[in-house]
Formats: sequence, structure tokens, C-alpha cells
Amino acid sequence: MWNSAENVFSRSASFREEDEEEEALRWAALERLPTYARVRRGIFRNMVGDSKEVDVSELELTDQRLLLERLVKSAEDDPEQFFDRMRKRIEAVDLKFPKIEVRFQNLTVESFVHVGSRALPTIPNFIFNMAEAFLRQLRMYQGRRSKLTILDDCSGIVRPSRLTLLLGPPSSGKTTLLLALAGRLGTHLQMSGEVTYNGHGLKEFVPPRTSAYVSQQDWHVAEMTVRETLEFAGRCQGVGSKYDMLVELARREKNAGIKPDEDLDIFMKSLALGGNKTSLVVEYIMKILGLDLCADTLVGGEMLKGISGGQKKRLTTGELLVGPARVLFMDEISNGLDSSTTYQIIKYLRHSTCALDGTTVISLLQPAPETYQLFDDVILLCEGQIVYQGPREEALDFFAFMGFKCPERKNVADFLQEVLSKKDQQQYWSLPFQPYRYITPGKFSEAFRSYQTGKNLYEELSIPFDKRYSHPAALSTSRYGVKKNELLKTNFNWQMLLMKRNSFIYVFKFIQLFIVALITMSVFMRTVLHHNTIDDGGLYLGALYFSMVIILFNGFTEVSMLVAKLPVLYKHRDLHFYPTWAYTLPSWLLSIPTSLYESGFWVAISYYVIGYDPNLTRFLRQFLLYFCLHQMSIALFRVIGSLGRNMIVANTFGSFAMLVIMALGGYIISR
Repeated sequence: MWNSAENVFSRSASFREEDEEEEALRWAALERLPTYARVRRGIFRNMVGDSKEVDVSELELTDQRLLLERLVKSAEDDPEQFFDRMRKRIEAVDLKFPKIEVRFQNLTVESFVHVGSRALPTIPNFIFNMAEAFLRQLRMYQGRRSKLTILDDCSGIVRPSRLTLLLGPPSSGKTTLLLALAGRLGTHLQMSGEVTYNGHGLKEFVPPRTSAYVSQQDWHVAEMTVRETLEFAGRCQGVGSKYDMLVELARREKNAGIKPDEDLDIFMKSLALGGNKTSLVVEYIMKILGLDLCADTLVGGEMLKGISGGQKKRLTTGELLVGPARVLFMDEISNGLDSSTTYQIIKYLRHSTCALDGTTVISLLQPAPETYQLFDDVILLCEGQIVYQGPREEALDFFAFMGFKCPERKNVADFLQEVLSKKDQQQYWSLPFQPYRYITPGKFSEAFRSYQTGKNLYEELSIPFDKRYSHPAALSTSRYGVKKNELLKTNFNWQMLLMKRNSFIYVFKFIQLFIVALITMSVFMRTVLHHNTIDDGGLYLGALYFSMVIILFNGFTEVSMLVAKLPVLYKHRDLHFYPTWAYTLPSWLLSIPTSLYESGFWVAISYYVIGYDPNLTRFLRQFLLYFCLHQMSIALFRVIGSLGRNMIVANTFGSFAMLVIMALGGYIISR
């Protein structure tokens, strides 16, 4: 019996040795591959425990989920351990992540606005505003407008590897500050002061590619699923410097003889692969944000059932998390979310910021106490002035220095906002032997400059950032994340998908055209039309005119379809997802088959039945004319939709354009 047991143990030990030898052989074979192939292949271990060499871009969906289960079990689990493993792998070969320090000095943002009755959106005011704007361009008349200061002489530093909370009551200028730091202020606002990234001004690089601004508005294409939305965003943004970093990491690990963790190796390789190979990253982001349950659900909109408002908010955040941006400015990302979900998202952002040396500023209105504790730094903004900026732990000490004490069991974030309010400030006064007097945000701001934390901040600001310490890959100098031909291909596939999802509209237009063609054919039948008098020619002209009107009306649906997508297109444009022509060109190319079959169908049904010239060249000439007319109709209504930007305005201008074309088409008013 003992002899047989020994044989069993010896056999199992020999099997383990064989497995280890096979695994070592696989890694040796992987390291012998050229760099291009090596960074695209990894060793994957299935559920049974068998390992095999795989192409990272060709992992099945079940294998991707199994891999993510081993790395990050669920969104509720603490992601700190996962990010620590990633950072230790980078540090083992003495690699460093690019860091970005954002500084703003004497930042002032002003706007000139009309007040009182002149600010109302009436027709006379609209006309006066247009005239004033034209005269201002000619520098002939400036107009009577009041100056509104949104940000007043703000200075500060947003440090890398630290999660920063932007706090402040509504209308305090939080959104304007984030837009100014992201380099996305509107042209109607006048900005003075300086914003720098690692000592470089905003004109020395491309801010929308280096930083990402997460808006409060959730603008998405209703006909796409959550997974498709994130995959499209990942393909447009590319991978930035991740691929170069992965190649250097693989080279150093090979030289040092380090064998990385199998699952982490596959995950990091998928992070660094661009193009269509973003599925594993998308699965990971959906898992972290809790969107994996609705991954294949349509986003939806006002007229289409889809995901909930909180899920849309998380999708807005996920669109930019799949990209390579090193700086994140997030504006009110907790709107519509419960405190537990907000906590999970902020916890993920904290660990990713600290482990990957990112720079993150998050604006929240009323964070829960446990969410507030996750932040490292706090920027407190009120009436356009920075009241406090520094470590979270020292915020209460500053207000205690000013004579205000936070009660026990009181949410610190609520206290910081209420202590600046004229209505709520008195209840926190803690100096019984001194009479209370209201302290304005301006006085708080002045006191902070003389406080020790404020002194340290302004001393650091007085010393310029040494550009020699800026990582070469930190700031992006390219306008777009991938090559332009790739963007064109991605946009073409995207619009093909939208055409399939909106196929009901195209089928309905086709059936409508078929029915109207049958009616036209029966009204203008060749058996009742003659060729004897000029009046008979007028009937043929009437048939041509009616055909022209029907073809024109068929392009009217482009107005509503484009206006619904305009907010998404402008968001993509501002985020530098793709140039405008990369959307316009596929849109025009895909309209050609529609014009061909609609105009061809109409001519094929009506031409010979009505009794036009039976010559084939004349038949083809009419088909070509109707095709060009349909193309003109689509282009005209797309222009009207893009100029109107609103369904009511666009429909009004579209109807007017139709009336003009019909009246001047040569039939109603003849020469």
C-alpha cells in the first residue's frame, strides 16, 4: 500500500514538473518572437488550468470575462490590489508613468451680458443682438452690456498622483474653472491669466488630447448599445503613449529575465492595442462602472426605451476612461447616482490616479462622508474665488483658524459649503467672546493667502515648473488619437450601424415612394395623355413637377435625423474624436445608394407608363436628373438641420426652403 502511494505522489510531482517545463518553453518561444508579434500575444490559462498561447486581440468574450474575473472580481471589490500589481510590474524594470502638473495663475474669466428686458429672448432683442454683434466686429459700436465676473483672480496647483475634489455651491464657477483648465472655454468668454501643463502653455500642445472633460450633459446616440458606444469611443481616442511604453516594458523584462503574471500581461497588452482591439478594455471599464449588466441594451432617448439616467451618467464617464488622457476633469459625475455607486466610481478613480500617476479633478455637489474621505486635496470655490486649496485633512483647521468649527457627526463637505453661505454661516461660529460678523468669500480668500497652507502654495507658484522634468510622452501634440484613414473607416462602420438601426425609416420611405409612384402612374397614364397641343405639354410638365416635389420631400427626414445627432457630433468634435470631414464623407457616401434606388425605382415605375420619350438615353437622363435632385435634397436639409440646431427652427427653415424651390421651380410661376 505504501509503495503504491509513493508511486502516486511521484507521478503527480512529475506531472507538475512537466507543466512547469511546458510553460517555460511557451514563454521562451514568446520571447523569441519579433517585438511587433510579442506585444500582441500572451499565455492564457482556461478554467481547467490548461495554458495556451493566444493572440490578445482574438480572445473570445467568455475568455475575456474569465480573465477579468481573476483580475477584478466585481465592481464592489477593492481595486487597490489590482492597480498595485500593475504598478509593481512597471517599477520592477525602473519605468515611470508620465506625470502632468496643472497650474493656473491669476485666472480671471469675464463675460459681457445684457440684463433686464434686453436679456429676454424676444424677436426684437434677437435682431438688435445680431446687429450689435455685426457692428462690434466692425469696431463701430460696442453696445451697452454689463460685465459679469465668473472667476476672479484664481491661482492654484493640481498635482499628479493625488485625487482633487472641487467643492462649491451652485453658480460658484466650478464648470467654468474646469473648462478653463481643459482649454475648452467658449469664445464668448474673455480669459486672462495663465494655465500651464508641466510649464507648457495651452498653445504648445493639444489640450483636448492631453486632458478629458466629462460634461454634466449625457449626450449619446440612442440607437447604439452601451458596449458599442464605449468601443467606438475607444477606437476614436486610440492608446496614446501606451503602446510605446508596452514595447519598452517588454524589452526591459526580456533583458532582466523577468516573467510577468500571465493575466496581467494579457490585460496590459490589450490596453496598449488600438484600432478594433479594444474589447477587453471595454469589458473592464463596464465591469468597474457596473455597466456589464446592461452592456447589450440600447442607450435610448426620449422616443426609444433604453438604460436609466444613472447608467447614462456612468456611460458618459466611461467614454473618456477608455481613452489615453492623463488628466481628467469631471463635472458633477454623481448626478442621478446613488451614494454607493458614486463611492465605487470615486474609489476606482482614486486608486487609478495614485497607482498610474494620473491627474484628476472631480466636481461634486454634496458628496457623502465616505466619498469625501477618498480625496487627497480639496479646492473650495465660492463666488468665483478660491477660498481654500490644499490637503483635505487641513481644511477644517483653516476654518477653525477663522473662528468656525465643524460639529461632530456633521458631513465635512456640507460644512465647507454652508460656512460660506450668508444664511448658514452664523451657526458654526465658535468664538463666544467675540461678536459674530458675516465673513465674505473675498475675506476668506485673503485670509487663506496669509495662512500657512496658502503661503506654501503661493511660494510654490512663484517658482516656475522646470520643463526638463516633463516626460516626453506626457503632453500630446497630435490632434487626433489614430490615423485619419482609420478614423474614416471607423466612422463609416459607425454610420453603417446607425443606418441598420434606423432601417425602418428607409423601408418606410421606400414603401411610401412605391405607393405614390403607383398613384402618379395611374393619374398620368399615357392612354389619356396626348401630344397635340401646348396644353398637353403642360400635363407632362405637371408630371415632372410632381415627381420633383416627391423626390424633394423624401429628403426632409434628414432634418430630424441630423438634429437628434448634433449634440453627440459636437461633443465628439470638442473631444477631438475625429475631424468633421471624417463624419461628413461617409455620410455622403452612404447616401448615394439610397438616392440611386429611390430615384431609379421612381423612374422605372413611372417613365414608360406616363409616356415620355421611349429612347433609352432619355430614360437614363431623367434617372440621372432625379438622382442629382435627391442628392441635392439630402444635402440641403442636412445644411438646414446643422444651421438650425433645433427641431423647431430647422423645420421652419426647411419648409420655407421647400416653398421657395416649389414656387421657383418653373411650373407654378412660368416665364
